Amino acid sequence: MKKALFRFFSGIFIATVSFFSFSAFKNPPKSNGDPKTIYDFKLKTLDGEDITLAKFKGKKMLLINVASECGFTPQYKNLQALHEQYKDKLVLVGFPANNFGSQEPGGSKEIKEFCTKNYGVSFQMMEKISVKGSDMHPLYRWLSTKEENGSCSDAPNWNFCKYLIDENGKVIKFFPSKVDPLSKDITGLL
Repeated sequence: MKKALFRFFSGIFIATVSFFSFSAFKNPPKSNGDPKTIYDFKLKTLDGEDITLAKFKGKKMLLINVASECGFTPQYKNLQALHEQYKDKLVLVGFPANNFGSQEPGGSKEIKEFCTKNYGVSFQMMEKISVKGSDMHPLYRWLSTKEENGSCSDAPNWNFCKYLIDENGKVIKFFPSKVDPLSKDITGLL
């Protein structure tokens, strides 16, 4: 009888340990170093300067994945106008990405030159990153994962998608490429 009870409880113990071990393997816990808020992300500018998005705390942010050879590239003009008109309360942050149609082939120097020469871009531009796929930058993974950011599960499906972030680092809204930076859809939320 004692052996039967011992085997019974041993079996339950092993099954319980196995279940929890498998669950932890399948859904590993977040490491303590993973960004919890948008302000925890460390990034590099086109000039190679290290910054965190905490630098922009207290202002709204518009994050845009950009490309130099896209049909939406002329949006740089209205992005710059938006920057100039709302710079006291809105920070624009451009993220060059080569994910869609290989439309951002250049390096940092070429991208900066193109944006400055053709559109007079003076808003914050970051180094080129990936905004989709297995090499997606952690910021864009956070932006497109509702379980992490609390409200948004939209991911860029082309160049010039936009995320509007409030003064407290919460995602307000995702805008697809076709939404013009100066549209009421965006300016009405500023």
